[in-house]
Amino acid sequence: MKGFRPAKKRIEVSVGESVRIVRELQELSQNQLAQLTGIPQATISAIENDRVSLGVERAKILAKALKCHPAVLVFPGWDATEKTAA
Repeated sequence: MKGFRPAKKRIEVSVGESVRIVRELQELSQNQLAQLTGIPQATISAIENDRVSLGVERAKILAKALKCHPAVLVFPGWDATEKTAA
């Protein structure tokens, strides 16, 4: 992409932090997200605090409610420009 410059400053975020960040950007409380997803608020809290793993199915459900791709939640630190070992 011409004219694209990646941000100079990057921070590491966990899967739980990415869920919380996206939820807060959508101005949703944990209770509201629980109502949208059917996932108990306590479980959402545990996910956001990295006490419970997100898992594929929950990632899909949360992503749909948060209107984002599941990869945004599951791979918050993914850098497509990094070379990987084959």
